[in-house]
Amino acid sequence: MLENKKSLDDMVPSEIVKSLNEYIVGQDEAKRTIAIAIRNRVRRKRLPEDIRDEVTPKNILMIGPTGVGKTEIARRISKLANAPFVKVEATKYTEVGYVGRDVESMVRDLMAASLSMVREEMAESRHDDVEKRVEERLLDLLLPALDKEKKETDVAVEETRERFRAMLRSGVFDEKEVEMPVDVKTHVGFELMGSSGNMEDLQNALSSIGSMFSNPGKKTRKISVKRAREIIEEEEFDKVIDPDKAVDEAKTRAEEMGIIFIDEIDKVASHNSTSNSDVSREGVQRDILPIVEGSKVSTKWGVIDTTNILFIAAGAFSFSKPSDLIPELQGRFPLRVELHDLTADEFYRILTEPQNAITKQYKALLSTEGVTVDFDDEALHEIARIASEVNQTNDNIGARRLYTVMEKLLEELAFSADELNGQTINITKGYVQERLKDIAEDHDLSRYIL
Repeated sequence: MLENKKSLDDMVPSEIVKSLNEYIVGQDEAKRTIAIAIRNRVRRKRLPEDIRDEVTPKNILMIGPTGVGKTEIARRISKLANAPFVKVEATKYTEVGYVGRDVESMVRDLMAASLSMVREEMAESRHDDVEKRVEERLLDLLLPALDKEKKETDVAVEETRERFRAMLRSGVFDEKEVEMPVDVKTHVGFELMGSSGNMEDLQNALSSIGSMFSNPGKKTRKISVKRAREIIEEEEFDKVIDPDKAVDEAKTRAEEMGIIFIDEIDKVASHNSTSNSDVSREGVQRDILPIVEGSKVSTKWGVIDTTNILFIAAGAFSFSKPSDLIPELQGRFPLRVELHDLTADEFYRILTEPQNAITKQYKALLSTEGVTVDFDDEALHEIARIASEVNQTNDNIGARRLYTVMEKLLEELAFSADELNGQTINITKGYVQERLKDIAEDHDLSRYIL
């Protein structure tokens, strides 16, 4: 969830849009539609039970070219909502009966994401208690003889443990190896990870695994303290998390607040022909239809009802149109928003306004080498202009073009940054033109480089 923000239950649509504006430039219509859809889910939770079941999510279809913010809007809203969220690509699914992922797996993925979220929250609530137990178990591994034989006085033992505790917290022992009993499942993981991948090593690992299963129980293994901490933390967190309670809460969240983002939905739209590929695409649509309409999907955690899951589909529809989808599926996405191509002015805003602006990212990266990078305002306008022009003369890849332009612009600086420690590099309009003008003006060259 976004830090220092209201919970979603307390945010009105205008506040949701304001939060999205911190990361996404433009596309106000799409933001408003998404904000209303999310807010309506909160409103639904407040309704009396008799009418609540009659109110279902209004699924959304976002239409627009690549790189204009479709996926980013969905991703940011999932973080804001602190809701279970999965992004899937329609092209990864195949019609029932064919080799490939079946469409119901998207619901199973959502449930898995929901359970992971719930487990993390439960673990976080007991974090301090777990950390104390992990620390004590690590100290027992580091000081086994001292604790068992009690050769020193109790005061001396306690003083020694406290010295080791301070060293443990500072990371001094991270690479030190200790002998630790691990269960068969963990031991199997060590054997497989330790094999280099060739047949001989794999056979040796499998042989070792076979002998373990013939002698079940705990096995002693030499591992680093850092790895031992990870194993012990997992064991201790499993002890404090009620698995049944976690599954029940995760199931409720997935069903009531889950969001499934289906990208590239236009790639499974048919083109009014009878080719095998179009028949297969229509088959995928018909498999998606019952899930979007509301159906029961079996998972290893129980049956999930998809009726109140919010589905957001997106596609460029460059070679097809929404009406090429089967009518039944069209009807399940009643809210449609069109995202427009980005202009040079919006590219400039993308470079300067978002909290995760690409210019801020490059500044942070180069600062690790002791190099300070400053961008003149005119330079940023020039970068935006060049990116916009390249999009117009070549394939339009939206804001992603800024990454290719910035990478080429700062390539030499990034390569020699270690030799510029302590220096401040000012990126001016002239610097941008010198590095990019020839490439941007040569359309054949820009096609390959930018």
